[in-house]
Amino acid sequence: MKTLPIIEQHFHGAYGVDFNKAGVNEIIELSQKLRLDGIFGFFPTLVTDTVENTIRQINIIKEASKKCNAILGIHLEGIFLNLLKKGIHNADDFLELTVENFKKLEDDFIKIVTLAPELDKGLIKYLKTKGVKVQAGHCVGWKSEDLKPDCATHMFNAMSGIVHRGESTALSAILDDEVYTEVIADGIHVNDNALKLLFRTKPDDKIILISDSLPITHSNMKETVFADSKIFYDGEKARSKDGTIAGSTSLLTDIIKILGKKDLFKPQYIENTYIYHNIEPKGELVWDEDFNIVESTLD
Repeated sequence: MKTLPIIEQHFHGAYGVDFNKAGVNEIIELSQKLRLDGIFGFFPTLVTDTVENTIRQINIIKEASKKCNAILGIHLEGIFLNLLKKGIHNADDFLELTVENFKKLEDDFIKIVTLAPELDKGLIKYLKTKGVKVQAGHCVGWKSEDLKPDCATHMFNAMSGIVHRGESTALSAILDDEVYTEVIADGIHVNDNALKLLFRTKPDDKIILISDSLPITHSNMKETVFADSKIFYDGEKARSKDGTIAGSTSLLTDIIKILGKKDLFKPQYIENTYIYHNIEPKGELVWDEDFNIVESTLD
């Protein structure tokens, strides 16, 4: 089987590297390791932090991108979220969804912003005029067309779920064929039945596989501090002290293997990330029947 090289659009780190803390050289070294894993492009994803720390890391990631063409832009997953669906994020650093607040950290290298549409105070329209991808996550949902996002962040996680009365983020994302949906298909964040429901009801060209990988992924770390919370890894899940599941501990290459063994993987799910970001395809990956990469090229 052949696919395009993997692009990871929701990715907090791996091999002990945390984009909210890492330096330039650490990020460049990480990109070299990821290339061996079949990941040729990624959007470093910043979790909620103070404005000052966020600005610092934006500048560091931009500096690293000058020496590493695998860095495609920043995914800002934080600051503009809903307290009710905060997940692992530190709500003390949340800001109102205003243009004024976004301008405190605005940068052209921010390509994706995950936010809570229901709390919008003019930010969504502003981001769209700037060509920034607006994603609904850590939220309750959207009730009007002008608040509709481009994509739903990590489908089913940290959002209002499927209900039979009223509206919800999950229902809106599934039923609106114009909205893309990220999904963490690691077998932990979304069970198989919910995953099959998404794959059956959502058009194939609107599904984007992500890992939401944590810095602890592919490392010897058993615990770390992420989003100001101590995270513990038991060999299967990464959770906070209160049991909240953080991001995944799998790379997207690992997740493709998991889906392949369940006969649920389609190459389209990799191609969609290119289409979503209007990125020109370059090269290909060749997989064996066990979903191991046996050949990779990048034009």
